Amino acid sequence: MSSIHILWVDDEISHLKPHIIFLEQKNYKITPCTNGSDALEVFAENNFDIIFLDENMPGLSGLDTLSELKKLNANIPVVMITKSEEEYIMEEAIGSKIADYLIKPVNPNQILLSLKKNLDHSRLVSEKTSSSYLQEFREISLEMMGLKTTEDWKDLYQKLTFWELKLEDSQDPTLTEILEAQKTEANQQFGKFIENNYASWFEGDEGPTLSHNLFKSKIVPHLSTSQPTLLVVVDNLRYDQWKAIESNVNKHYKTTENSMYYSILPTATQYARNALFSGLMPKQMETLYPNYWKNDTDEGGKNLYEDKFLAEQLKRLNLNHLTHEYVKITNLKAGKRLADNFKSKAKNDLTVLVYNFVDMLSHSKTEMEVVKELASDDKGYRSLTQSWFKNSPLIDIIKQAQELNFKLIVTTDHGTINVKTPSKVIGDRETSLNLRYKTGRSLSYENRDVLSVKDPKSIGLPSISMNSSFIFAKENSFFAYPNNYNHYVSYYRNSYQHGGISLEEILIPFAVLTPR
Repeated sequence: MSSIHILWVDDEISHLKPHIIFLEQKNYKITPCTNGSDALEVFAENNFDIIFLDENMPGLSGLDTLSELKKLNANIPVVMITKSEEEYIMEEAIGSKIADYLIKPVNPNQILLSLKKNLDHSRLVSEKTSSSYLQEFREISLEMMGLKTTEDWKDLYQKLTFWELKLEDSQDPTLTEILEAQKTEANQQFGKFIENNYASWFEGDEGPTLSHNLFKSKIVPHLSTSQPTLLVVVDNLRYDQWKAIESNVNKHYKTTENSMYYSILPTATQYARNALFSGLMPKQMETLYPNYWKNDTDEGGKNLYEDKFLAEQLKRLNLNHLTHEYVKITNLKAGKRLADNFKSKAKNDLTVLVYNFVDMLSHSKTEMEVVKELASDDKGYRSLTQSWFKNSPLIDIIKQAQELNFKLIVTTDHGTINVKTPSKVIGDRETSLNLRYKTGRSLSYENRDVLSVKDPKSIGLPSISMNSSFIFAKENSFFAYPNNYNHYVSYYRNSYQHGGISLEEILIPFAVLTPR
């Protein structure tokens, strides 16, 4: 590894010879300068990793030199060294984005510590994180084999997500591969868990919180006429994506509940989001509200009546006294329009905001090469979501909600998974088109890749025709027809899809936050 190159600027540099020898013995390379003007010339002609800069020098002062250095390279870390402890000097230096601040006299170990902190910090943190994960790897693997309850699986997925985010900047690609293998194993076991237990959740009261009972059990307790509530449903938001943007939300809100709930199958908007707003399973919606519910093969939009489903649920729950409003945002212009007029929502007891961007992002990944490159893996997908969120009207809306003393609830309808493994399926013309689930008659498929449900009503789903069944893709597989198979597989492999069975699709975020 090449040595770190330091530019040290001090009008009494000769007095610092012991410090320089100490650092050179530790393989640091030092270029000394006695004044700011010379330092700027040397800096312009060489590549440095860090600068030590004396604040009190004749001629060009340390602060003036700092300003000029930052014009040449805004990202170069600068450690200001001064005899003065006057507050205004510290404030000016810190305002100019110095990396560290040392008071003379400094000893060699202080200098070394500053170097470690500013240049080796990410490496040292990465090494510590890697060591901690390896210690926990065996524990997670053993734990995975004995998971029996829905809460067990939530705890495990939270743990895996924690390590995925911690290892995101790891300089050891082997650790990332180990974690990916552990996630793959977890999804294999989770698929078996869902296969063995999902149907039983509809037979009694033993199941977890699901899409159709989320509103009643988790949202209603927070509703009141004394404080307005903003419910934000970000379509297709995975738990790891929520954790990636949570810190931005926390600038305005404190998280008081950070949990998960289980999306129903299929983990698709038409089913899961309608269930959330109606408080009913799809079969019940079809029976009770035939004008609002549409099956996969029916013509027309499948999510056109969420506002009516919500109104009906509030009526059933005897919450008619609450004033509410439903808003759906499907493009940037609509988002900006809501941000411009959000103050008018303060009159509502409940404002429901459905934000569709993440769903559009995941679908466009299969269509747009640029998005494919930016979100080529889960890390990129999180980063793209975070970048969008920080610059979207949604963060402005959340900021205004905090100023207006709204309680904030953030959730989603289902997650999404990066699909990699094609699984052949054959069906008739009436078979649905989704890549992670199919419903229809006479489906032919590879048994190892799917959960098959011959009787849809046993899990609260309607039948599009007599003898129709459902199949759900497990792990990271996606359905492909034999016709034009290679082109189809190439087109959809490594895209983000939903509708099937995976931790990423089913275990999804639910957070309650209070204004700061």
